[in-house]
Amino acid sequence: MRSAAWLDAGARQAVHGLKYGGLPRIADDLALAMLPIRPPADGPSVLIPIPLARKRLRERGYNQSEVLARTLARQWRIPVLVDVLVRTRETPTQTALTPETRLANVRAAFAVANLQCPMINDHWTLIIVDDVFTTGATLAEAATTLEQAGARRIYGVTFARAAIPDFT
Repeated sequence: MRSAAWLDAGARQAVHGLKYGGLPRIADDLALAMLPIRPPADGPSVLIPIPLARKRLRERGYNQSEVLARTLARQWRIPVLVDVLVRTRETPTQTALTPETRLANVRAAFAVANLQCPMINDHWTLIIVDDVFTTGATLAEAATTLEQAGARRIYGVTFARAAIPDFT
């Protein structure tokens, strides 16, 4: 798991612009900051964005993780697979949830739509792309889903990493 920046005030503003402000072009700047965090790979690699639920995708008009992945793909010269990992159900936003609740919230929220995809095997490095890493619940659940489908080399990259708040 690698992140390009800490989720400080400036990074938070950029992420909010991308995620809630209808500004997908911000992904170009965020992806530029992510270029140095490319995970190592012994062979071919592919980017897999965290999928959005249909309702949230309709509301935003785009998937911020997919926009980031497509921008990274152009720079890193590797493909993006958008229809392999899919959301199986709507989940409440994670923003106000505790770490324990976040894990339960995303449990079984993903599936692999195409189990015959040749890139999900031990010869490919799968790089999951998301905007923010807070507790790691979303990325961990996505990685577990891909691993259960046969993937063996899985990394995660995000633009920002949040310090976990003290919920006590």
